[in-house]
Amino acid sequence: MSSLIVRGVDEAIVAALKSRAIRHGRSAEAEHRALLADVLLQPRRRSLAEVLATMPNVGEDADFARVQEDGAACVSD
Repeated sequence: MSSLIVRGVDEAIVAALKSRAIRHGRSAEAEHRALLADVLLQPRRRSLAEVLATMPNVGEDADFARVQEDGAACVSD
């Protein structure tokens, strides 16, 4: 297993790391490892455009016409 040294970390970040470690019942070093794993080993999040591109074609625009409360269809240009 490799070692990693991080220099020049702001004191506020160190304090937040230690506080988070206490809440999770582990050392700051273990918390640091867990954070790195959570961020770097998770599948990449898809953008909205990527998600929309995978959606199937489910109908025509007219199938989704807005209806006003009085029952009349809204007409758009």
